[in-house]
Amino acid sequence: MKKMKNWSLIFIAMALPFSSCQPEELPETPPNIVVFLVDDMGWQDTSVPFWTSRTPFNDLYKTPNMERLAKEGMKFTQAYATPVCSPTRVSLMTGMNAARHRVTNWTLHKDSIKTMEKSHPELEFPLWNVNGLSPVGGDSLSVHAMPLPQVLHDAGYFTIHSGKAHLGAIGTPGENPVNLGFDINIAGHAAGAPESYLGTENFGNGKDGKEVWAVPGLKKFHGKDIFLTEAITQEALKAVDSVVTTEQPFFLYMSHYAIHTPIMGDSRFLEKYLEKGLDSTEAKYASMIEGMDKSLGDIMNYLEKKNIVENTVILFMSDNGGLSAHARGGEPHTHNAPLSSGKGSMHEGGIREPMLVKWPGKIEPESVSDYQLIIEDFYPSILEIAGIDSLQTIQKVDGESFVPILKGEKEYNGIRPLFWHYPNEWGPTGPGIGASSAVRKGDFKFIYYHVDQRMELFNIAQDIGETENLMQQNPEKAKEMAAVLSEYLKGVNAQMPIDKETKTLVPYPVEILNGN
Repeated sequence: MKKMKNWSLIFIAMALPFSSCQPEELPETPPNIVVFLVDDMGWQDTSVPFWTSRTPFNDLYKTPNMERLAKEGMKFTQAYATPVCSPTRVSLMTGMNAARHRVTNWTLHKDSIKTMEKSHPELEFPLWNVNGLSPVGGDSLSVHAMPLPQVLHDAGYFTIHSGKAHLGAIGTPGENPVNLGFDINIAGHAAGAPESYLGTENFGNGKDGKEVWAVPGLKKFHGKDIFLTEAITQEALKAVDSVVTTEQPFFLYMSHYAIHTPIMGDSRFLEKYLEKGLDSTEAKYASMIEGMDKSLGDIMNYLEKKNIVENTVILFMSDNGGLSAHARGGEPHTHNAPLSSGKGSMHEGGIREPMLVKWPGKIEPESVSDYQLIIEDFYPSILEIAGIDSLQTIQKVDGESFVPILKGEKEYNGIRPLFWHYPNEWGPTGPGIGASSAVRKGDFKFIYYHVDQRMELFNIAQDIGETENLMQQNPEKAKEMAAVLSEYLKGVNAQMPIDKETKTLVPYPVEILNGN
């Protein structure tokens, strides 16, 4: 076993390559770490209630293993990601806020912004870091950072990537998770969605014109009646099994393609939802959720079978809110109720996520936290869990460790602001969707829309559905929040779009409110 480095938890931004302190002492038993990340899973896509009461969605979906995880660990009711996938994933891997790392939209093609960004009638969008995350300095249109798996690998962890990567564009170093510090890559590449979830369709391989979306590897499952979620779970546990008998700790990044489109039924669970009277699309969606939950249960069962459950931490999270603007059955923008809107939106439905953490001996079972945290907090938290308590990084780490929350040593005081920045175009329309920036601080949330400089102020504690804009009723709070957001965006040199009519950069919100 490699010795684990014992570092003090200090993150220092440097313009130098990564360096570490010399080992000082050997921690007793560094824990295994499982990050279970679901794609496009909304706050309500579960039988676990994350609100003050159960909702019809909680009674519709079946996620018994999420329920099990909640009983054995801590449930976070106010955990946040970004409105779309790649920004969240890069923040998780770097500890940086999206405004700083500038991978503000989803990545795929090298050196090119999205078609919908090129053709926007009112805004000229900045050339953001379309190439994603890079472990190599000097790569154009990418963020150079010390990735989380590389830090864990260097500290002695066996690192496994299983499922969706979506961290770097095609033809860039970040396309392959192995370049980011993973020892093993299972089915991860540049694309953020599979061409098919079905083994009988070879997960999209062999379809002319669909090569970009075909899931790589997994050839042993081609032609077989197996769902992608099941296949990558089996391969992930096989990889863990290769190291579990040694003393080396492992980091499993179980990053599911599910429940991203295409919405395809998992035959193991589909029929029960059709019998409930759901339309075919929603029944398929529900079956994908239950299949994802089975994967979680399989991992938990494996840990128990191998007698390593007591020294394994599980962190469950989603990368953005549940899809609701299109491709779903029923009325758009309602699938995350009581939250407003869904994926792609700055409203709560687009950024508020189901989050669970289990850490035996550290977390009180069945505990609930209202602490407000955001995805970049995972980076310093995981390093602290791993016993890595001093690290010099290339990047400035924005995240703050939530380990004191897990241990019951700290409660949220309402002072720390959380920030979102999306100077981009997603495509669909709806509440909170579009180029925008936002801040949540305490009970209040402020959103600034770039296209028309419109602003929204909500008291989330009293109005979780964001139904009443308080800009007129509480102008002083609006100015306060606008100033906090503007100061942050300026401080990280956040990119802003250009107004095509005025030919000038979209102003900061505080400038609008102050009449500058």
